[in-house]
Amino acid sequence: MRTPLFLYYKKIIADCLDSEYEDFVSVEPPKETSFGDFSVNVAMVLSKKLGISPMALAEDICAKLKENPDFERAEVKYPGFVNWFVPKRLLIGQIPAISEADFGKINVGNGKAVNIEYVSANPTGPLHAGHVRGAVSGDVLARLLNFVGYRVTKEFYINDAGKQVEILAESLYYRYLEQLGKAEGAFPEGGYPGEYLIDTAKKLVADYGDKFLNGEFREFFKNFAVADMTAGIKEDLILLGVEHDIFSSEKELIKKKAVDRVIELLKDKGFVYEGILPRPKGGDSEDWEEREQLLFRSSAFGDDVDRPLRKSDGSWTYFASDIAYHADKIDRGFDELVDFWGADHGGYVKRMQAAVSALSDGKKKLEVKLVQLVKLLEDNREVKMSKRAGTFVTARDIIDKVGKDAVRFIMLTRRDDAPLDFDFRKVVDQSRDNPVFYVQYAYARSNSVLKLFHRTFPGRLIPDEVNPELPDENDLQLIKIMADWPRRIVSAALKREPHRIAFYLTELAAVFHSFWNLGKNDSLMRFVIPEDFEKTCARITILKAMHDIMKSAFNIIGVTPVEELR
Repeated sequence: MRTPLFLYYKKIIADCLDSEYEDFVSVEPPKETSFGDFSVNVAMVLSKKLGISPMALAEDICAKLKENPDFERAEVKYPGFVNWFVPKRLLIGQIPAISEADFGKINVGNGKAVNIEYVSANPTGPLHAGHVRGAVSGDVLARLLNFVGYRVTKEFYINDAGKQVEILAESLYYRYLEQLGKAEGAFPEGGYPGEYLIDTAKKLVADYGDKFLNGEFREFFKNFAVADMTAGIKEDLILLGVEHDIFSSEKELIKKKAVDRVIELLKDKGFVYEGILPRPKGGDSEDWEEREQLLFRSSAFGDDVDRPLRKSDGSWTYFASDIAYHADKIDRGFDELVDFWGADHGGYVKRMQAAVSALSDGKKKLEVKLVQLVKLLEDNREVKMSKRAGTFVTARDIIDKVGKDAVRFIMLTRRDDAPLDFDFRKVVDQSRDNPVFYVQYAYARSNSVLKLFHRTFPGRLIPDEVNPELPDENDLQLIKIMADWPRRIVSAALKREPHRIAFYLTELAAVFHSFWNLGKNDSLMRFVIPEDFEKTCARITILKAMHDIMKSAFNIIGVTPVEELR
């Protein structure tokens, strides 16, 4: 059977109800594996709509499923779950499909255009560990959505306007004067003291000498600094295996009067007005002043308060520029917008979602994935800074230390919204405690077994199908998790959770390693049994399918599988 099991069962259960309810049917494993291989809660979802109790509806569904031999030991569990096991013949019948190159590639995107914006670091210095986590998650989600039929555009927004760029220019100018021996006084207060600007200053001296000692060159230094920092960021991203399709500039948006136009558009829609913000709850705030200002009605879309669009000096707020940027995305025709932000921007989510809803008349939604902090550990101590950056550990420091593949995998070992510890010792340790090694070792081991098969039985081909009489319970455990790969892919894509692919690889590796260990003491439990070609063929066919799925999963997370570990 070529149809993935979860889709096969979804269709049958929908037919038990009515085909119009198919979208309400979600087939997933139950929390307790002893309850079955699959479960549905559709009885609880539809009970109110159909005017029947969840348990009564579940019993009705279950009675119909019991008539179908493809549902083994189907039963109802309170408060309305229907659970069942997959028959052995159906599991084994999945092997030919699992062996196909595009197994798991289910078109749930239907060509929808998705914009994924990630990293978008201020061009004021090199990338740090937090940027790396967002970069990996965004890149893997893009790969994942492409795999299941979306048209993905990967975008980086360069915040190259505003006060931080002014400070960057001042910091660079001081470093430039240092190189010429002309610096006086202390380093600019609030500036960027990292040594990376020394390298940029040296480039200036090499190209221009002392040309900028006299006169006003602020705009030149701003442009030069941003260009050099952005080039460095792009280099770091490439080292990480991350490439964007588009780099959008805040400065260019402002230059093209995009902010002015979008504010006028929102005025015409009735969402911009002159008003006075109420005093913040809890007393005084240094950022608050009682004055009339230009405000966006974000409270009309679920935000706590309306938000300022113009600063007291007459310049646009960051929020105003961000509205123009997201308006540009909408104008480019994207069906879905996904942004990856640092967790410290959590308070910014509602206002930005409100703006997108206002701009699109509620037709578009902005999905924001907040990425939590990364704590770097070495010898059980937190690593907080590097010499080059001055105040933080750079992406390049991390990549140089453990390699691109290890960095990418470790960044996916927790949900984005959970803090992550990156332990340098564990990442280089060849043990089960190292999740990268554990998964890579499973792939390398499977590769060595395939080579052993060809040495033991030269000239013999690995069959596509398996004799249903040969697999035992251990074989079936591998088949079960492999047959679940399409559901895992779809779930990770629709829930926008790229870490699920790394979790799946770890789970698959664990089942394989357990199976492998059985063969240490029992030769009949090995994958290659020289005296039993038929049994060997069954196991090798299963193993080859696992090998191919792991390669596909590695490709999605952007990690190169290791063919051999020494």
